[in-house]
Amino acid sequence: MHALSVHDQRGLRLDDLDRHRGRLTVRRTGGIEYVIYLDDLTQNLITRWLAERHRRWPATTNPHLLVTAQTSADDTHPRIHPHAINKPLGRIGLQAGRLRTDRILDEAKHTADPVRLVQLFGLSPTTAMRYVRAAHPTYFGRGLFIAP
Repeated sequence: MHALSVHDQRGLRLDDLDRHRGRLTVRRTGGIEYVIYLDDLTQNLITRWLAERHRRWPATTNPHLLVTAQTSADDTHPRIHPHAINKPLGRIGLQAGRLRTDRILDEAKHTADPVRLVQLFGLSPTTAMRYVRAAHPTYFGRGLFIAP
């Protein structure tokens, strides 16, 4: 839904989640951060995950939102390994990076609005424009964008 990269998912922390306001802050390298406004489905899934996390590892002090059996017991509080996200997806023939790209491209097809892509996915303006161009190649002629 929110097209977070594997890197972003691994870095999510419990204190970045504001369930009361339905927001999740994504912190990126270089101090860049953006806020995701959580829809009902995502809020429900997060609530269920937190209950499962507590049931499995009630004593863990790992501050990351996503943990595994290994990271929950490690006193250095590491992030989960990328395989913890990629491997289950691979079993059903999916790749996290492609899912992200497809989600962003789908939104670009529907909106053709690079500002929306920046806000929704935390993309740079240049990257957002690349997605809009890819989604609407016929609307870019001689350097001018003509909205659909």
